Amino acid sequence: MATVSLSAGVRSALTALNSTKADAAQSQYRLATGKKVNSAVDNPVNFFTAAGLNDRAGQLTNLLDGISNGIQTITAASKGIDSITKLVQSLQSTVKQAQNDAAANRPKIAGTTDLSGNSATLPVNASKRDIALNKNVFEAAVGAGAVVASADDPATAGTNEATNGNLGAAVAQNELQIKAGSTTFKVTLSATATVRDVVNTINSSGIATASVGDDGKLSISGTGSDALSVELGATTAGAFAGSAAETAKLIGGTTTNVQSAGSSSVRSTLVKQFNDLRDQIDGLARDSGFNGINLLGGDKLSITFNEKTGSNKNKLDIQGETVTSANLGITTAVDGSATTGQFNVQNDADLAKAADSLTNVLTSLRATSSSLGSQLSTVQTRQDFTKDLVNTLTQGADNLTLADTNEEGAKLLALQTRQQLSQTALSLSNQADQAVLRLF
Repeated sequence: MATVSLSAGVRSALTALNSTKADAAQSQYRLATGKKVNSAVDNPVNFFTAAGLNDRAGQLTNLLDGISNGIQTITAASKGIDSITKLVQSLQSTVKQAQNDAAANRPKIAGTTDLSGNSATLPVNASKRDIALNKNVFEAAVGAGAVVASADDPATAGTNEATNGNLGAAVAQNELQIKAGSTTFKVTLSATATVRDVVNTINSSGIATASVGDDGKLSISGTGSDALSVELGATTAGAFAGSAAETAKLIGGTTTNVQSAGSSSVRSTLVKQFNDLRDQIDGLARDSGFNGINLLGGDKLSITFNEKTGSNKNKLDIQGETVTSANLGITTAVDGSATTGQFNVQNDADLAKAADSLTNVLTSLRATSSSLGSQLSTVQTRQDFTKDLVNTLTQGADNLTLADTNEEGAKLLALQTRQQLSQTALSLSNQADQAVLRLF
């Protein structure tokens, strides 16, 4: 094959044209990809640095999904605590309603006999409230066979106290004992005591009140809902004008303690209402999970914040707690005698304890809510930080690799102009060579 020699002008024009085409192609490629560094050939340092930044940004972006799920899990538990708090407040309202029904729940021992009916030996026109107090009259006032003496009958020497079901320590001679729950009031009566004296003394006890109605009957009512009992001790010779026969009758064989306990139908109807609300607390806590994790069911939530491992790994572990009505200390309401884990809705003392317990439950729930709120704030802060860090890493990588489209566009336009001029120069060079042909 023959070798074709080109003139210096043509060769220079071709070289310039090829260079311009290569530069134009590079600008077109940068405009198409948006990057000025598309491979390690373009700029090894920038390429691998940008790749490392983009890789870390990608890992953090993947962690954002876990952080987002963690936020929703904590939020679900927090919403559950808020709803449980409302249920506990409803329980408080139920207890308060039961406490407000106290007037209908007071134990009462009512007399069955008009005091004046036993006053044959009393002065004419004596007041029912001022008559001398003898055992016959007192027994008649509260009902025959209804009052028991805890002190022993002298005739039987120590047997009647056990037989009659003593409520506590033995009642001394001439002593009246009233007992409400675990509180006992004792008073020693004088031989000249009147019914008015007894009424005033009982009213000063703080655990019971007494009165004699217009019908002449003595009534004793408890100031609380605890079972109320009344006992009268044996009397000394001559006291209250009593005889040995009357004493034997008062404390004899089959006599039982006078006891009365309060009972309110309103309170009875509140038992189911209270227990239904209590059950809802358990159900609500079980439903407060998200994506299979329930912080109110004792589950553990682990949220990872960075892409590192080992000791450099940054994460937050949140240990949930099992929230149930029993664990919160909310006992079951019962209408009557209560056992462990229950409270008697008819008993004022039990209701007071239940009210105090619910107040403590609210305090505990607020503490749990505060803890969840603090943890939620921490996770949200890390989420915002991670998003900002991803943007920073991505922007840093882009600064190393992205092309300036305005610059590349202007460069491409200049190269196209230069390419046209190179083509014109090549044409002129060819025309100079063709001028030699004209000589022939």
